[in-house]
Amino acid sequence: MEKEIYHPPVLLKESIELLKAKDARIFVDATLGGGGHTEAILEANPENRVIAIDRDEEAIERAMKRLERFGDRISIYHANFSQIGEVLEAEGIKEVNGVLFDLGVSHFHLRGNRGFTVWEEQPLDMRMDRRQKLTARDVVNKLSEKELADIIFKYGEEKFARKIAREIVRRRKIKPIETTLELAKIVEEVIPKKLWAGRKKHPAIKTFQAIRIFVNREFQEIEEGIPEAANHVACSGRIVVITFHSLEDRLVKNIFRNLEGFKVITKKPVEPTEEEIKKNPASRSAKLRAIERVCE
Repeated sequence: MEKEIYHPPVLLKESIELLKAKDARIFVDATLGGGGHTEAILEANPENRVIAIDRDEEAIERAMKRLERFGDRISIYHANFSQIGEVLEAEGIKEVNGVLFDLGVSHFHLRGNRGFTVWEEQPLDMRMDRRQKLTARDVVNKLSEKELADIIFKYGEEKFARKIAREIVRRRKIKPIETTLELAKIVEEVIPKKLWAGRKKHPAIKTFQAIRIFVNREFQEIEEGIPEAANHVACSGRIVVITFHSLEDRLVKNIFRNLEGFKVITKKPVEPTEEEIKKNPASRSAKLRAIERVCE
């Protein structure tokens, strides 16, 4: 049987240290993904317990294989992280000592024929939770030109948003846009070639990011999930969040600032070392912020 290859978690050492995982405690991994952070938390202390959440059933199935050796020290829930309160209630737990959010799109998603990548021919899907109905194909083929432009500008900070939306609407009148490469090609043709030719970053990345965020309600989840987690963090407990683009980071920074009863313990966001970036180029844009519950 071929051994499963796991993608390295981003900012692993830093997140485990900031969670104070060496102390025997109860933790929530709000974004289980490949299970790397959860595995490290459980290895940090043999008495640690993790309640893990993910909205992707396939990710859960893969992570369960990786984590089965930990037995009943881990409980895994197929849910949105905004449902953290319901999950903890189901576990009979009122307070936890640390919560981790890793907001990145996993290597598994990019390679899983799910429509997240600009580089390969895949169906336009982009759903992290296959139970939901709305797909990227629906967004691209059914929303109005104005709605598309607003989404691409708001969630992608793409200055060519209006032109891209106009061209998408023009093309879909000829035939529905079905695949990632079809959409990527449209964006490629709209953005002046001199702005992206010869660069590693594909010109459609911002558009794909925007549609993915919209399809999965990513910002609404963050806005609901972090405050909900905060309601269940014990005295001296911590919330650690890893973001991967400026919009996410800004949102998390503002949420942290407005939470009562917490202090920021990362005055500046923690970023990956050059060594980590060399080993895992996907970590380059990662930023970690952490807060701690102030004891009354």
